[in-house]
Amino acid sequence: MGTPRGSAGRRWIGRFRRRGDPSARILPIAARSPSVLDQTAVASANRRIFRSKVDGLRPTFGFDDVSLAPGTDTIEPADVELGQEFCGIPLGMPILAAAMDAVVDPRFAGALAALGGLAILNLEGVQTRYDDPDEILGRIAAAADGDVQDLLAEVYATPIREQLIARRIEEIHAAGSKAAVSATPAATRRFGAVAAEHGADLFLVQSQVSSARHLASGYDPLSLADFTRSMPIPVAVGNTTNSDAAFALMEQGAAAVFVGVGPGAACTTREVLGIGVPQVTAISDVAAARDAFHAETGRYVPVVADGGMRRGGELAKALAAGADVLMLGSPLARAEEAPGRGTNWGMAAPSPTLPRGTRIKVGTVGSLERILLGPAHVTDGSENLVGALRQSMAALGARTIRDMQRVEMVHAPSVATEGKSWQRSR
Repeated sequence: MGTPRGSAGRRWIGRFRRRGDPSARILPIAARSPSVLDQTAVASANRRIFRSKVDGLRPTFGFDDVSLAPGTDTIEPADVELGQEFCGIPLGMPILAAAMDAVVDPRFAGALAALGGLAILNLEGVQTRYDDPDEILGRIAAAADGDVQDLLAEVYATPIREQLIARRIEEIHAAGSKAAVSATPAATRRFGAVAAEHGADLFLVQSQVSSARHLASGYDPLSLADFTRSMPIPVAVGNTTNSDAAFALMEQGAAAVFVGVGPGAACTTREVLGIGVPQVTAISDVAAARDAFHAETGRYVPVVADGGMRRGGELAKALAAGADVLMLGSPLARAEEAPGRGTNWGMAAPSPTLPRGTRIKVGTVGSLERILLGPAHVTDGSENLVGALRQSMAALGARTIRDMQRVEMVHAPSVATEGKSWQRSR
């Protein structure tokens, strides 16, 4: 049925009332012509510009989003040079062990040093709270999933003892390793001087997010510039994902900057707080700050990729993104030498009010040497990590880590699945 029109040429829109209503009839409602509506909408749109936050979202990339592109040259894997000096400490491989209680104790530090790496001991962990931390670590490893969070809160409520800090540093040296130790900013004033006095070689100020300017109304926050000037040993700082923050940390004396907010396997910061930047982008941004700082000052500040790496290819991508050194946690917690007995948990997991980590079961797969240097017994790249890194660098023609930082990286989200249907079906 056609639409009725009035004598004035207006278009009428019908609206029916209920059957039986004495006034039931089509009620005429005047409407403007489409051309007028269109003109009005255009004029309105011209007057108003709406800017949504998501319109300007920056693309970011994790390890699964990128791949490394071969170039014109290749070299022999034996000719790849992985050694460097990190904060005054010689390394035979660019590997640090994360300051996690399930990963590092004095014995583990000695084992990693013998292979060319460096372990960092958490000064706020069980090693400095208990004379015999092995018994405590065993309880945590054996606890039921439903009980472990309460147990962690209980275990970490025991006070830290300064004499145990001194003892652990002495034990690390006796095991044949340099002593690298860490503490959160709130504990740094107290433990920094104690650690340096008793022979620590490197101090890491590590928190969930490190900034050059922390504002607090209830207490006097740590001044990083003052602290680095007062310490007789190098002071590294972490973690950040921001180039401006990294540059400012370098200006304040950081000897190295650690990168990563929430990528670790045992960390739940991204889920609990909703913060974090995928590692490839985060590393690249901080590396850009490092290069700019070096160009302006002549001082080179190493960038440490902390977390999110489990396989050799991810180690290679982290260096290609700009990292100088790689910090591993859960991959090393799988070693027979690790104190966690096949489990791991982050430094924020024991919080009694808002845990930002959980205990995970990673299993024990073999020796630390096998995990880092092989021979690998699996095909997924989680063993012989350094051998895989060396092979990747050789295939890309990168003789040194600095060469590796210059290789081409491409956006390739399909690289892990392309042609792998038979592998996925196994």
